[in-house]
Amino acid sequence: MSLIEKEESAVGEDGYRRIRTDIIFGRLAPSHKLKLEALRETYAVSVSTLREVLSRLAAEGFVRAEGKRGFEVAAVSADNLRELAGLRLLLESHAMAVSFANADVEWEGRIVSAHHKLASTERLMDSGIGEPEQWKRYDGEFHQALISNCGSHLLMETHSLVFDKYFRYQMVAFHYRGAEPAAQHRALLECALKRDAETAKQVLSSHVNNCVAHALANSSLR
Repeated sequence: MSLIEKEESAVGEDGYRRIRTDIIFGRLAPSHKLKLEALRETYAVSVSTLREVLSRLAAEGFVRAEGKRGFEVAAVSADNLRELAGLRLLLESHAMAVSFANADVEWEGRIVSAHHKLASTERLMDSGIGEPEQWKRYDGEFHQALISNCGSHLLMETHSLVFDKYFRYQMVAFHYRGAEPAAQHRALLECALKRDAETAKQVLSSHVNNCVAHALANSSLR
């Protein structure tokens, strides 16, 4: 690969990450038309590279390709949220059980460290001074740490994608819910240290389903 090709690849990857992040955090709203010229000015990426980026995001489900009409941000709906919640529970519950069975000291260290960062961020969010992107990062890192001994990179990658699509609803349909999720994260940590996969599954189910119920009760999702 030539130097120019490497530079174009780096610019494309940066544009992909920025647009993806802006979709997840609602800065690019659901069903928003993605006009290439406007995106080119905002993200400083060529139109040809943007087409590649948007096609990649469409394959992941964050963008919808409309043929000759171009691209738009994927819509949100109550049914899609329920579907993502169910898929997340299916993947994460199974991966947790395997990960708990394979537990070792290094895994415990990852979980404790991830929870410490998440708990600190949750305290900031609860005080109204936290940064949503930091919260999302550490929330995701904690749940990934819980399943990190499952032995399957594909499972972890799939879970990460589903988690990001699910987390998008926290930004566009509802927001930080306060003490309950933090307490559930602490309970998941305790279950992990005790190798109690069955209780962890129950906590996770409440954690996810309560978020869905909150979203449906406090948003215009239909």
